Amino acid sequence: MPQFLDVEDKIIGPITVRQFIELLIGGLFIFIFYKIFDFSLFLAASIVVAMLVLVIAFIKVNGQSFHFFLLNFITTMKSPKLKVWKKYQTMAEIKKMMSHESAKGAGDGYIKTVRPRISASRLSELALIVDTGGVYQGEDTA
Repeated sequence: MPQFLDVEDKIIGPITVRQFIELLIGGLFIFIFYKIFDFSLFLAASIVVAMLVLVIAFIKVNGQSFHFFLLNFITTMKSPKLKVWKKYQTMAEIKKMMSHESAKGAGDGYIKTVRPRISASRLSELALIVDTGGVYQGEDTA
């Protein structure tokens, strides 16, 4: 069985192929900034790009690369945070429907069941049966 599938191959010391390519792209941007901008703007832009590239290349959040964390974060922020059930009926309509059904009775296809109340001792006995994985069968069934 293959092992360590999530470990990337290292090419130069501790630097992986992905990190090397990211650093290469960052260096390319800095070179383009050197050719286009004057020195003060080049210096400011280069510092920002270098810090961004270093963070993306070397920082890991919860064991995953920063760019995966960043993509997951953006996806989470774009999706709605609050799931709302879209209720199409008003409370007055629901109350009217409930009173109508209770007046009509169970003859309209609904089965109304009444469950017997479980005593505290029976409840603790059921809990013991579940906790023991069925080894204890209870006093009534033994």
